[in-house]
Amino acid sequence: MTTPDEFRALIESPESTRVEFKAASGGFHFEELAKYCVALANEGGGKVVLGVTDRRPRSVVGTRAFDEPGRTEAGLFERLGHRISMEEYRHEGNRVLIVHVPARLPGTAWHDRGTYWMRSGDALVPMPDERLRRIYAETGPDFSAEICLDAQLSDLDPAAIEFLRQLWQRKAPGQDIQLRSDERLLADAELLVGGRFTWAALLLLGTREALGRLLGQAEVIFEYRSNDAPGPAADRREFRQGFLPVLDEIWRLVNLRNDLQHFQQGLFVWDVPTFDERAVREAVLNAVSHRDYRHGGSVFVRQYPRRIEIVSPGGFPPGINEQNLLWEQNPRNRRIAEVLGKCGLVERAGQGFDLIYRACIQQSKPLPDFSRTSESSVWLTLHGEIQDPEFLRFLEEVGRERLATFSTEDFLVVDLVHREQPVPAHLAARLSYLLDQGVIERVGRGRGVRHLLSRRFYRFLGQGGVYTRRRGLDRETNKALLLRHIEDSAEMGTRLEELQQVLPGLSRYQVQTLLRELKRAGRIKVEGVTRAARWFPTDQKHNPTQ
Repeated sequence: MTTPDEFRALIESPESTRVEFKAASGGFHFEELAKYCVALANEGGGKVVLGVTDRRPRSVVGTRAFDEPGRTEAGLFERLGHRISMEEYRHEGNRVLIVHVPARLPGTAWHDRGTYWMRSGDALVPMPDERLRRIYAETGPDFSAEICLDAQLSDLDPAAIEFLRQLWQRKAPGQDIQLRSDERLLADAELLVGGRFTWAALLLLGTREALGRLLGQAEVIFEYRSNDAPGPAADRREFRQGFLPVLDEIWRLVNLRNDLQHFQQGLFVWDVPTFDERAVREAVLNAVSHRDYRHGGSVFVRQYPRRIEIVSPGGFPPGINEQNLLWEQNPRNRRIAEVLGKCGLVERAGQGFDLIYRACIQQSKPLPDFSRTSESSVWLTLHGEIQDPEFLRFLEEVGRERLATFSTEDFLVVDLVHREQPVPAHLAARLSYLLDQGVIERVGRGRGVRHLLSRRFYRFLGQGGVYTRRRGLDRETNKALLLRHIEDSAEMGTRLEELQQVLPGLSRYQVQTLLRELKRAGRIKVEGVTRAARWFPTDQKHNPTQ
């Protein structure tokens, strides 16, 4: 939150590429706001200040623009794919809206519907190609696209080259890929450049001998452990060879011990595998395509009876973390990711975490766990234990066809509602769609609004009581409970924290609203302020000093 001193310094500062002032007293166009956000992010981040004139000495005139900032935040996220926060600031009775725009990630640029905006004086203009190229070069050269001077065609596995051809042909059947020579196939995949092989060619197609000689750390090690006890693994395999044919073998090893979890409700019976094939494949693909090959470590895939740990050397790529990996992209080895995309193994430059999250939510499993990640390695744990079988039945009732239309954000919202967690602003735009679909319901109004899974699905599952509990008691019943507790504690009075325990399903603000209603009705009164305040019934004599 902006302090008064910070706001004073802000409006006294010169307008620059980092700050944009707009009077916007009557409003401001969303389209213009999106463009300014893109331009500010591309120039290192900054602020758009609405309600302040742009020429010094500036005047605070106030603004009526975007009277629901949370909704605008959600709209910007849906439009640009980036989180942007908005702050309402009051200055001498005038409303000022401060839009906080983060800086772009190294080597990336923001755009609005394909146009990369930047500032040019007081105007917004599309970014020229030369500047875009400079931005893309910021993170240094792509190691996987660099030339390996010692590599020869004999260092590539002919079977792996043929496997590449088959996968590419299946992804693009109309391009006559089967008819191309090996050299042309590799050149078209940019694995062979100017007659020289890239590191990506070795990493994806190389023989064991070639990788042992040229890049020994380029290996994937699989282990199966029946428990957490230290010591040798029950099964261990080392894959020091081109990765392209290895992925199927790793999944085969995982699936050997992939038991089914059996559930039954009435006549409905279903089995869910402990480890989802697509989630495991995507996790391994990300580990290989995003690891730092200058790091001496190996990629580890450790399977336990109810979890899989995938450890990738090098930490997250610059600017990527657990909070933004679903929305931001900064591939460390772009050439590898592009080849995997040509083969149909990945969808967007090696980014598959959205698919992993979807699989976890659809199967009522814990979300991906990155708690052991450090600067030197990304440590992903996929838990296979089903958390709530009834939620599986709920999603089954929603219907496979309808679920197929859900975005990753829709699944995240449903998961949050199911776990009775608040929906953050950047996901709020999806609430309307899920409400229209009848998947969730809205309870309450204003700041006290909550969401829960829809009544008809609870009834279908025979859990009408659970629905009633989660929806909460009606307003008058809640006030009666608060009043009863205040009356029972009349001698000493009751603090707000204790009253929150009476209605744990309500927020602090909701409890305070009910107390104000009881006070206006003359049923209770408050003595003291802030944390020392205590509530008493109005018809009870007491001496608060005793």
